[in-house]
Amino acid sequence: MIQSTTISTEKLYDQDYQLWLETTLEQLRNSEYSQVDWENLLEEIEAMTRRDKRALKSLLTRLFEHFLKLAYWEKEREYNQAGWKREIRNFRIQIKRLLKDSPSLKPYLAEIIEECYQDSIKLSGDTMQISTTIFPAQSIANIEQILDENWLPINN
Repeated sequence: MIQSTTISTEKLYDQDYQLWLETTLEQLRNSEYSQVDWENLLEEIEAMTRRDKRALKSLLTRLFEHFLKLAYWEKEREYNQAGWKREIRNFRIQIKRLLKDSPSLKPYLAEIIEECYQDSIKLSGDTMQISTTIFPAQSIANIEQILDENWLPINN
């Protein structure tokens, strides 16, 4: 009987994800561990850890893109800087929320700064249609500056 419930729950994962989540949560709350679809549950938990790391990378890369636009795209700065600053604020808010929900990601933020900065150089060069050699080789911001809502790469 338990095996048929487990098989049914495993099929539910493919047929109705939301119902599978609700069923699994109920099974865990009721200590019905033998009925839990452990294989899919473990895969979901693992995917959640990757999702948060990917989100942090994406947000940090986008933040650096806007730092670079603000600091180096002089031709467009006067017209676009308000929007860039708004986006910088938005990315910082999202990064801070992610770190508030998962403080253990802060060391990961330190690990990915250079990678995200290098990615942002490529993207910014494409956007600005300029040589990426004008950008500093090393990150233009450290963790404190990234998280400081008053810091910008220019003094305006």
